[in-house]
Amino acid sequence: MRHILDRPIWSALETRHAALSEGGTLAKRYVPSISAFAATGDDTAESLEALRQLATPGEKLLLVQASDIVLPQGLTIVSTASLVQMTAEQHLPEISEPRIQPLREADAEEMLALATLTKPGPFSLRALSFGDFWGVKINGRLVAMAGERMKQPGFTELSGVCTDPDYRGKGLGRLLSRFVAGHIFARGDQPYLHAYATNTVAIALYETIGFKLRSPMNAAMVAAAA
Repeated sequence: MRHILDRPIWSALETRHAALSEGGTLAKRYVPSISAFAATGDDTAESLEALRQLATPGEKLLLVQASDIVLPQGLTIVSTASLVQMTAEQHLPEISEPRIQPLREADAEEMLALATLTKPGPFSLRALSFGDFWGVKINGRLVAMAGERMKQPGFTELSGVCTDPDYRGKGLGRLLSRFVAGHIFARGDQPYLHAYATNTVAIALYETIGFKLRSPMNAAMVAAAA
């Protein structure tokens, strides 16, 4: 039986992020200004064709799923990546940390700048549409952050974890990851996350917090024919 997180984009857009979606019953995507994430519910020819129709000529979509990625004619692969999906298996209580503060719309440009610098994964000016984000500022400058991304019934993704290179080695990434995971548990959800399979440092850090491998995942950036 397929797990709800095997196609996390689809299950989010079908449920808790339905208000952020475009598409129909066969294929869905996030509103383009929020994210390039898109998905189908299955790999039937009809669903794959519906996915193709969601992309305008020359536009790129980002797919993430546990099974191999299958594409219809009209969509071509730009790049691929192997990911791991990890879930927090034991409850993590909320922690209090005075350095951590919620991030707001006024912080959006600085959040995007930090994400562009550190490349934690896909990020946009409208990242706060996904959920809450928190950060650490030093002398008024945002130097580290983490937050929420995709949401399914019973699950919330921990995402956007990044630290300015000038402030690495101080444990800020671990602190923020632990803070957000505790917040997610406090709301009654189980935290999960994605990491590049080659990012052994990040995977080891998440393991120290209490995350364990749930499944290997496939990611692909695809483009619609111009």
